[in-house]
Amino acid sequence: MVRLNWTDEAKCCLKNIHDYITLDNPKAAKNVVKKIREKAQILKSFPEIGGIYQDLDRKDVRVIYYTHYRIAYLIVDPQRIDILGVFHGAMELKNYIKIT
Repeated sequence: MVRLNWTDEAKCCLKNIHDYITLDNPKAAKNVVKKIREKAQILKSFPEIGGIYQDLDRKDVRVIYYTHYRIAYLIVDPQRIDILGVFHGAMELKNYIKIT
């Protein structure tokens, strides 16, 4: 089974999403972050389910969706996926996705 690795950047994204939603509804904030994490779990069974991120000249960076959030990930190898970040749909991914 594939192992999901949440990068520090992705963890920061989740914290920012949580903190922003908490301003209006702490219970909803916790639920949204939980649902994003659950959505990412599908990658363990179906790593190539996401659409290829077109702004990079590579096929290993992909995106899946949870409501209006995009979960960007990198297929490192057959056993590991790095979650690169979670971004609101209005954000320009090319300004935020960093691959080293």
